Parts: sequence; C-alpha cells; structure tokens
Amino acid sequence: MKTVNIASEIVDLLKGSNVTIQPSVPLLVEKVLNREEGVLTASGAVRAETGKYTGRSPKDKFIVEEPSTKDKIDWGPVNEPISKEVFDQLYTKVIGYLKEKEELFVFKGFAGADQANRLPIQVINEYAWHNLFVHQLFIRPTEEELKNHQAGFTVISAPGFKADPEVDGTRSEAFIIVSFERRVVLIGGTEYAGEMKKSIFSVMNYLLPENDVLPMHCSANVGYEGDVALFFGLSGTGKTTLSADPNRRLIGDDEHGWSSNGVFNIEGGCYAKTIGLTREKEPQIYDAIRFGAVLENVVLDENTRIPDYEDNSLTENTRAAYSLQAMDNIVDPSVAGHPNTIIFLTADAFGVLPPISKLTKEQAMYHFLSGYTSKLAGTERGVTAPEATFSTCFGSPFLPLEATRYAEMLGKKIDEHNVQVFLVNTGWTGGEYGVGSRMKLAYTRAMVQAALEGELNNVETYTTKTFGLQIPLHVPGVPDEVLIPRKAWADEDAFMTKAKELADKFRENFKKFENVSKEIVELGGPVL
Repeated sequence: MKTVNIASEIVDLLKGSNVTIQPSVPLLVEKVLNREEGVLTASGAVRAETGKYTGRSPKDKFIVEEPSTKDKIDWGPVNEPISKEVFDQLYTKVIGYLKEKEELFVFKGFAGADQANRLPIQVINEYAWHNLFVHQLFIRPTEEELKNHQAGFTVISAPGFKADPEVDGTRSEAFIIVSFERRVVLIGGTEYAGEMKKSIFSVMNYLLPENDVLPMHCSANVGYEGDVALFFGLSGTGKTTLSADPNRRLIGDDEHGWSSNGVFNIEGGCYAKTIGLTREKEPQIYDAIRFGAVLENVVLDENTRIPDYEDNSLTENTRAAYSLQAMDNIVDPSVAGHPNTIIFLTADAFGVLPPISKLTKEQAMYHFLSGYTSKLAGTERGVTAPEATFSTCFGSPFLPLEATRYAEMLGKKIDEHNVQVFLVNTGWTGGEYGVGSRMKLAYTRAMVQAALEGELNNVETYTTKTFGLQIPLHVPGVPDEVLIPRKAWADEDAFMTKAKELADKFRENFKKFENVSKEIVELGGPVL
C-alpha cells in the first residue's frame, strides 16, 4: 500500500477556503448558534449535547504500531496496537470527508505552561463547539507566538465520520488513534469533546519522560509563601474540593508536569464535572461558567435556559469547560516550584485505611502504582456492594509507557526534593460502607491543612498492623479517636478481618507489575 504523506495532506487541508484558523470566542459562539450545534445558557455559556457517547470510549482507542515506538509502548488492554495500513486508510477517508465540509475550524496553541517543555499543537475541528472547547482547554498563544507556531502534534476531529468496523479495521464507528511517528491524533465517530483533551495528555505522558519530566494526573496549588502541593485521586475522592482552597492559588485541576525546574500545568483550562454543582459548594467553578465556557450534556430549563445541575437524565458525566483565566486565585502563568507536599486521596468504603497517614518513599511508590479507591454500590449497574478499584498512577487509561517508569521517576523526585507524602482517606470510618459513616469534610480539611503547613512532618505516630502506615497521633482540629481506624470500630476482630481482605486485594492487583523492585513490594505494601 502507498505510504500517505501526512504532513503534506494536513498542509493541503488547511489551505482550503472552508478553513477558519484561530477564530475568536465570539465568532465561535455565533457559529455554534447559527449551525445549531448548541444553545446559549442564561449565564452566556454554550451548551452542547454529545449524543450516545457521553464519556470516553476506551475500547475504541488505539496506538499505531510503528518501528520507532514499537518497543517503547506498554502494549495491552489500555494501549492496543493498530497497523499503519489501517491508520493510513482511515486517515485518507477522514481528510476526504473534511475537505467536503462547508466549514472547518483550527486552533493553534500549546500543551505545557513551561516553555522549556511545551508541545505546540493544532486541532482541526468539524464542529465549532469543539473548537471552542479546545480554545478553553489548551494554552492560547500570544500574537507573536502564533506567527511562529509550528505544530508538533495535530489532532483531527471528525465526529460526523462514522467508521465501518468490517472495512476500516476498528471496533466500532468511533475511533481514537494516536500515531507518534506521524505526530497525529485521529478522532471520529464520537462527539464527546474530552477525547481531544485526554489524547493530548496521553501524548504528553509519552513525550515528557524522554526529557526527564514526570507527567501527572493530579491537581496542584501553591500557598502564598510559595509552597506547592499536589493532589492525586480518582473520581469521588474529593480532589477538586480539597485542591480548591481560598487560601492557596490554583496551578491547575487535572494534568501537570514535574521538571527539574518545578511543576507546570499541561493545560490552559479546566474540564470540571458539574453534576450536583452549586455556588455554595463550588463557587469558583460555578462562577467560571459564563460567556465562552462550554457545558456538555447539562439539562437546561427550556424557557429560562438556566442549567439544572442535579439532572442526570442525559448522563451522570455532565461537564463544563472553561479557561483558567475565568477563575480567581490562580497562578498565571501556571508554573511553580517543586512540591513540598503530595496528597494521595482515596475513598475507602471498607473503613480500613486511616483518615491520614505519612508514607515512606517506597509506600508512596506502592500506593502511586496501586491508585486505589472504592466503587460504591448504586454508582453502576451490577454493583451491589463496595468494590475495590485500582487505576495505575491514578490515570491508567493515559499511560503509553510501562507504569513502573512513572513510579521510579516519582520516587527519585521525592528523594531529590525531600517531599512529604500523605495518604488521605475521605471514605468511611467506624465501619465499612453501610455500617460506619463518611469522614467529616471539616476533619479532612483540617488534616490536609496540617499536612500542607508542615505540622505533621515531625509528630509522634502510630504504625498500623496491616499496611504499616504511620498515623499522626494528634492533628489540630481533629479528635484523637478519629485518627486510628481500629479504635473507631466497635468490633476489633471485624476490623482486622476487613483490613486483611483489603490487603489481599492490594496484593492481587500488584501482581501485574512484573518489573517492580523488591523494595517497593516489601517496604511499600501491606505487612500482614
């Protein structure tokens, strides 16, 4: 089969009379409304619906198997290979499809706020609202930067193009394909805008380690004295709530890099879940949803166009995309020094893990690789009891390289910068889910504040029997009896049974890491 000249075809596509490069926010909003891609809400944001794809489609994501990257990718269920021939054929079809469109929209910008480690990107969109989305989510160039902009990676998004699996070699009509050699992400068949954001994050997770930069799926903030904190945690652990601190400035809410100079945001905006959103609970997010912002799958009142953030009839995964500059109390540009403190958040429904504990470097690497939290009953069909769920490095769907590489980089940086690492359980205490109660947010906030202010660095601790975790015996603002889970349970034998059950789940999950050093397994994991 003839090799496709990707770079030449993209240049040719962008010369078309149907292409608008770097359209402004007002122009894009007008286009969205005129093309009936979405509607205007009461706050001035645009609302769009994404059809049947209301979230990422991980089974439709592929990486092209290419000579220069073949031996570097951690192939498996997350990183599935697809041939160059299949990619080229699909790519040619998508380009032909886009050339026939009445209008195309192109965003040029960057991923990475640190100029030494940023990736120039361009995104070619079939939909105006998708272009508005990437305008808010990625880093926008200055006029001078735009003049000299040369894309290092191109995202081509054609939601209206549906693949034929039998002909095109895909699994369904949707596809998200990354070619590291051709420097292209090809997306089709899905209108969910998050695929564009997460594809670039996956690209950065591949590229940054080559420059000894650790990419991280976490939020980050900085105190007024320059102390930096990172918050890792899966959905439902409180990452957004706890990192949005009025006494600290936000670096970013989701994706960061850690270089020899410090921490930097990979993005220029936020992509926040909005289900249950209120101004009282999340004032910064609520007020950022104004003109220029994009709401995904949020139900509106037909007359007033006021969003109903409680309504999950379209999906539980309702979202808002907005620029960081729409928020108060941010770091601009989104760069800061090396972290002083790292917080791993978990919502343990087994009621076993301490509300806060200090981690050694080996324990930090172990829990980073584990990425544990609980999936609660009622959150998904078929889940009738709490289930332990593990997401490697708190972001397994976005890791093209072997997970241990990221963990080793983290361990090295913890050593180099003497970082204090804490495991914070925002889940259950006094018993498992259904017996005990959820840890009070006020207590969790007090514990996190004490950790960030260095008050727990040299305190007296108690070491847990099952996991070997060091629990501070005293935390300002928190009753002492809350701190040690075993004492919070009425039945100590029942606690130990449940603790050993959870430890076994950790061990079973950890078997998949074949190249982990003995020190991490022996010094970082459960001891009983």
